[in-house]
Amino acid sequence: MEITGIISALVVGLIIGALGRLVVPGKQHLPIWLTLLLGIVAAFVGGFLATLVSSMWWWVLIVQVLVAAVIVYIVDGMYARKPRGAD
Repeated sequence: MEITGIISALVVGLIIGALGRLVVPGKQHLPIWLTLLLGIVAAFVGGFLATLVSSMWWWVLIVQVLVAAVIVYIVDGMYARKPRGAD
């Protein structure tokens, strides 16, 4: 992968993270920086998984958003249960 591909994957990951957060119903407790970081991870993982089936751009995008939504949902569940101020 070239440097332009990595940079574009990072930018797409930021957008994917925001879309993944919109797909998850209810209020999320994650800070926006963590959502964007999860979106970058989801863009790489979802892109890899989607290209195993097909390389059509719309299929890759749908899988990336779904992976982002699942990751945001799981991490938000763990983040919300973390006790705060219990030092």
